[in-house]
Amino acid sequence: MYAIWTPGPWEIALIAIIALILFGGKRLPEVGRALGKGIVEFKKGLKGVQDEIEKAGEKKEDEKEEEASKEDSPEN
Repeated sequence: MYAIWTPGPWEIALIAIIALILFGGKRLPEVGRALGKGIVEFKKGLKGVQDEIEKAGEKKEDEKEEEASKEDSPEN
């Protein structure tokens, strides 16, 4: 048994018919375009968050390396 449900051809057809009824033939491409742009912006936001997390991790590693090098160096 699968954990995620995937729609079959009849479900996809039903969703398309409902979307066509709700939005009409003229507005449907606009809705799809807006949805696509929203998904792209969401992915960009996720990428930005991932980059910030990686930078913070690298900064933390650099600080640890500096502390270790200070501890290893002989002091007068």
